[in-house]
Amino acid sequence: LETATIGHFYHYGFAAPEIRPVIRGKVVAATAATLAIPGLDSTLLHHCLSQCGPGYFLAVDRLGDRKYACWGGGVTRMAAMVGLAGGCVDGPHTDTLEIEEQGFAMWSRGSSPVTTRLYDTGGGFNVPVSIGGAAVLPGYAVLADDSGVLFIAPEDLDDVLERAEFLTARGAVNEPRITAGEHLGQLSGATKMVEAKLNG
Repeated sequence: LETATIGHFYHYGFAAPEIRPVIRGKVVAATAATLAIPGLDSTLLHHCLSQCGPGYFLAVDRLGDRKYACWGGGVTRMAAMVGLAGGCVDGPHTDTLEIEEQGFAMWSRGSSPVTTRLYDTGGGFNVPVSIGGAAVLPGYAVLADDSGVLFIAPEDLDDVLERAEFLTARGAVNEPRITAGEHLGQLSGATKMVEAKLNG
């Protein structure tokens, strides 16, 4: 499934478009672990990486900071070592080339050369966070791809998957029809709507 398919009908849980993939072509379906850490401090991130593992996607709320990069080459190496499926930062990352070399699935607001330090000023692990305006709780489902990052509440998951699978299957039928010469407006029903107004 693609985030953009779900974006046709689901209106919650999408991180802001500014949170983009560091490496294109990565797709992650996982369970969210959450972290909130203040601007200059990455102490809790370093510690909590050891509390995560395979099948989890670490979503880091930077509490509004857009300058200090908490996630770079070393954090990526540790995240890969513990088997994290991926991660995202609502703020910048650093060491882009190292993340690319390790092939780690990562999303952020871009790169920054200014990094965090170990000040031990606090934060929260597996607490409610905000990632690009999306409210995220630990245990939410995550789907992340080239179009962005989506968090889905467990109570919505079955319905979202059912609808998305239906739309994906329909797209697989309609795309060859458009390639063969049929018009999108006819297939989608848009032309019928417009003509009804023109003729009304």
